[in-house]
Parts: sequence; structure tokens; C-alpha cells
Amino acid sequence: MKIIPKNHFVYAMSKDNVAVERVADGEVFAFDTMDAFSNQIVSETDLFESADWSTVNPATGPVYIDGAKPGDVIVVDILDIEVGETGVMVAVPNMGAVGHMVDRSESKIIEIKNGFALFNENIALPLDPMIGVIGVAPAGDPVPNGTPDCHGGNMDTKVIRKGNRVYLPVNVDGGLLALGDLHAVMSDGEVGICGVEVGGRVTVKVHILKDKKLETPVVESKDHWYVIGSGDDLDSAVKFTLDQTHIFLSSRLDLPTNDICMLMSLICDLQISQIVDPKITCRMAIQKTPLAQYNLSF
Repeated sequence: MKIIPKNHFVYAMSKDNVAVERVADGEVFAFDTMDAFSNQIVSETDLFESADWSTVNPATGPVYIDGAKPGDVIVVDILDIEVGETGVMVAVPNMGAVGHMVDRSESKIIEIKNGFALFNENIALPLDPMIGVIGVAPAGDPVPNGTPDCHGGNMDTKVIRKGNRVYLPVNVDGGLLALGDLHAVMSDGEVGICGVEVGGRVTVKVHILKDKKLETPVVESKDHWYVIGSGDDLDSAVKFTLDQTHIFLSSRLDLPTNDICMLMSLICDLQISQIVDPKITCRMAIQKTPLAQYNLSF
């Protein structure tokens, strides 16, 4: 199995990035990743302000997927996410959605042991590893890894986890897949600007769906489809996600538009992924079970 080392990384998704590896359609391989701070915070005396913030959110890669062409979709099956033995969190005045309540800059090193993140002596959080940054090269200008958009990027969406499948639109030959910014634990919203930031290894299997139109990333789990949308503010992120959910459903269900709209109020749950990045990200969770008779597929 090919392993993409963590010293091969980019800070922006770009069509001009040089692929560090090529993989075949259907191949299994792994990414080793640094944490979102490029491993700069290693003790509680290392504060946010002392780090080089031109080097945040490194994404390992990019990887060229043979045969992927613009107009295709890359399917990424997340086979495993292994995290390191320690994670880091920061609290920074006036940063994040709760920054106005933070009284001083602080870094916290969090031990990861026996399946738990040990926040303090009284709080042990079960690990729920997820991928914060995953995406492909956009067709236009480079997009910093900290920014989510239709190519993926820093979506900070906690359903991007082991056992689930990510669908990404291909904008350039090979797709140029990269990922990073693992979290050992993170709640919806990421209101404090970060989760338990950690390095690790992500094992994936990729394959290509030819000539499949996709405007924005989609995640599939055993029980749900998740349509992911980002916007300059929460209202625009929600509107875009609703529009894309309607497109997703109406293109797969032989139902009139009004029925689709009604179903969106019955079997779809609007969820917030994160509200702290340059663009806000939300998702619509579509229940699979009520649509079982339609054999809904991508």
C-alpha cells in the first residue's frame, strides 16, 4: 500500500500543485498528516500568537487519480482514521464564535489514551476521529486550505469519518486529492475555533464515477446522504445547501418539485458543520430509509 508522507503537503488547493503520487482507480492508499497547526504547538507554553499562521491547515498530497477528468466525480471511501497519542486545542481572545468570552490566550495539550481524549482529570471524551480538510483542486484560482467551498477544503464536517464515503467533483485532470486537519473529537459548529487537533493516518480507497454532475461535496453513510454547502455567511450557506439538496433529490426521484420540497421538511435535517472559517459550512442530512423503494443511489 502506498503511504503519502506528511512532509508532502500543500497549504492551498490549486490546479498548479504538483502531484506527489499517482494512484489507480480502485486503489487503497494512506495519507500521513500533521495537525492543523503544522505541529508548531507542542507544549502549553506554545501560544497561538507565537506560531507562523501562514503554515496552518497543511493537507497531505496532492494525489493524482489516474483517469479522473473534469466532469467526473471522485469517490473517497474512508477505511480508517488513526490518530496520534496527543492532541492540542487553543483558546484565543476574539477568535471563533466564543472568542469574546475568552479571557486569555491558552493552549491545552490533550492526551489520547485507550480510546479517549483526556480533557482533564474528570472529563474523558470518546474518540470520534474525523477529517477537517479534504478536497480537490478547483478549476479557478487557488483556495487556501482554511477555506471551504465547492471543491471541498476546510469543511470541518464531523460526518467525514471512518466508514463513510465522500463524493468530490473533479475540476482538473487527476483531481489532485489532498487531506489533513484531523480531529480526534469535534462537535458541530466548532465554535471555539478548533477541535482536538491531531496528526494521524487516513486510509482510503478511491474510485471514479464518469460523467456525473456534482456541484458540491456529498457524504454518504449507512443511513444518510449529506449534502454539504458553504457560503459567506450562515444564510447563504443554508440557501445554497437547500438548493443543492433539491437538485440531488429531484434528479434521482421521479417526483414533482412540490413533493421534493415537502419531503425536505420531513426527512431532511439541516445541520451546522462549522461557523468559524472564512466561509460557513452546513449540511442537509437526508434519511435513506423513507426512500428505500426508490433505490436511491449516486
